[in-house]
Amino acid sequence: MAENPSAPPSKLRYERGSEVRLKLNLRKSLFVLPNLFTFSSIFCGFYAVLIASASESDDDFYRAAMLIVFSMFFDTIDGRVARLTKTQSAFGVQIDSLADVVSFGVAPAVLVYRWALSSLGVVGLAVSFAYLLAGAARLARFNVLSVGETGAPKKPGKYIMGLPIPGAAGILVSIVVANHAIAGVLPTSSTFVLPVVLALAFFMVSTIKFRSFKDLRLNGRTVGMITFALGACVVIALYSHIAFALVWLLASYIAIGVIEAIFEISRRGLARRRASAPDVGLDDDEDDPITEDTEEYLED
Repeated sequence: MAENPSAPPSKLRYERGSEVRLKLNLRKSLFVLPNLFTFSSIFCGFYAVLIASASESDDDFYRAAMLIVFSMFFDTIDGRVARLTKTQSAFGVQIDSLADVVSFGVAPAVLVYRWALSSLGVVGLAVSFAYLLAGAARLARFNVLSVGETGAPKKPGKYIMGLPIPGAAGILVSIVVANHAIAGVLPTSSTFVLPVVLALAFFMVSTIKFRSFKDLRLNGRTVGMITFALGACVVIALYSHIAFALVWLLASYIAIGVIEAIFEISRRGLARRRASAPDVGLDDDEDDPITEDTEEYLED
């Protein structure tokens, strides 16, 4: 802002103060941007609950599922916007988790109950609630582990504990969308849906470490598994429906986490047995069987 040399000193001070206040207000307004995307995610989840609760046809279930997909889109964008504008905050972490409870906890639980589990009565209600409870517990644990002593968000690590709730919701939503794509041919009985819901609830509250893909340092084993999963995903998308490809991709993500967990536990057990042996014939300068990548996996 150009200053007027002939203006009195009091007016110059007022103009400088206005410029400073304007800059501060613009800075504060940036914090609203990621929250707008988060609120949009909450709205989509809320609307999905309303549609699923009053659903009367497969088209209604499809609409509710697509609204949850839009929630995933907004949930992905809000974090990117926060990092680009450098407006990450403890409030953002908390409101994002609350949004996830609604959009990826309540909405999928109501959808899958109305879609396939309502015929089981109390059992179907309990299984749907178990999914919601596991998702809420997983988010609470994530909040505790993702903030420091000052309340500021920590830098994301290579692994995250438990299956992320958007991934669990994505599998349920993809099954609903795939069923709609093939005109309801997919079996929607409790014998098919109930074990899937229970398995997703278990993976969310488990201590299995899943890759966050935010600090990606892949080894040969993981590159091979990811290449196979993506290649199979492309084949399924070309010869079937893209919703089936998404189911396969998310299921592969879970499988990679489980396989890596088994591999690392086995390697750690082998290292302990070697360390407890009286004489294993190892030189003093030989590398320890537990690698740096293994330690990061076990301690992250």
